[in-house]
Amino acid sequence: MQTIVLKPKKEDSLLRFHPWVFSGAIAHNPDPLTEGEVIRVVSAKGDVLGVGHYQLGSIAVRMLSFRDEAIDAEFYRRRISAAYTMRIHLGLIRPDNNSFRLIHGEGDNLPGLIIDMYAGTAVVQAHSVGMHRDREMIVDALRRVIPEDNLRNIFYKSETTLPFNGDVDPENEYLYGGTDVDYVSVENGLNFHIDWLRGQKTGFFVDQRENRRLLESYSFGRNVLNMFCYTGGFSVYALRGGASKVVSVDSSSKAMMLTDENVRLNFGEDPRHESFTEDAFKFLKEMPDGVYDLIVLDPPAFAKHRGAINNALQGYKKLNASAIEKIASGGILFTFSCSQAISREQFRLAVFSAAALSRRKVSILHQLTQPADHPINIYHPEGEYLKGLVLYVE
Repeated sequence: MQTIVLKPKKEDSLLRFHPWVFSGAIAHNPDPLTEGEVIRVVSAKGDVLGVGHYQLGSIAVRMLSFRDEAIDAEFYRRRISAAYTMRIHLGLIRPDNNSFRLIHGEGDNLPGLIIDMYAGTAVVQAHSVGMHRDREMIVDALRRVIPEDNLRNIFYKSETTLPFNGDVDPENEYLYGGTDVDYVSVENGLNFHIDWLRGQKTGFFVDQRENRRLLESYSFGRNVLNMFCYTGGFSVYALRGGASKVVSVDSSSKAMMLTDENVRLNFGEDPRHESFTEDAFKFLKEMPDGVYDLIVLDPPAFAKHRGAINNALQGYKKLNASAIEKIASGGILFTFSCSQAISREQFRLAVFSAAALSRRKVSILHQLTQPADHPINIYHPEGEYLKGLVLYVE
């Protein structure tokens, strides 16, 4: 294992267990280093601070351990076992729910790794070359930790998170199983077709599970508009909640096909549901006032990096202003940001500005975040990415 040495006084963040080492903190890099290899990190005084995956870019090391230990199959077994035990204690693994996040990067002390579970299939996504290189050990650990009845397939999906660079070829493929595949997963008693082969992320946004259930409790007798619906999660929950009408909107025709399929999976040809393939901003602008008294705004990330923050905030302001202006009196608005670069305070200010533009009376009913299977490492506040508000509009 090779060693990098930090500049004087650059070890403070690691002593506080923050899992990133920035390139500017490094005094000495051994040459050559291979991206993805496990390296030891040492302070300027020679104290061993831990081990992690080396990578190119501003984040030079993602720390795997703050001890000097081997990163081997047994290491991954311990970490994945701890995460699986936590999900059991959270009550997420049960007959009416087999959709959950098993590994959430830094939140589960495995930076660069995401694993979502869908009806016996683990969808593994590497966000670092180190995790890509360790994928066989991760597969071995999953098979050792999860009972065979709960793990029939392991699908590796990292083509979009790790672009091909010559040394790394992250081909999407089954690393285990692949024959006994059930693409219908259950979330809180509702069925969803999960397209992990071609869908966004790992195929489904499991991070909105509890927020969808909250929306269900507000849906009875309401006319619901689900913007940026993707696979229709909020729409399906609203229908079960007794909504009078649910309209799903997304600019992707493929997303609308999945939404319609998920509605049929649970309710057949339900006349309460309509879907429209259209730009969300255009739809909001052209729809009449007062038609909907429950609106969901769950857009994709408007800011993928800090340089896009100002434009993103303007986008959130414009989007929410349209919804607050158009929603019926006594309406409820669920509005979200999944942009990690946008803070909770910045998002709330953008929504406040939108409300002020509408000159309507608006109250905050709930402040929402990601669920417990997307834990936030207390030493890594950057892991808090999902922000949401539930508003009452008089």
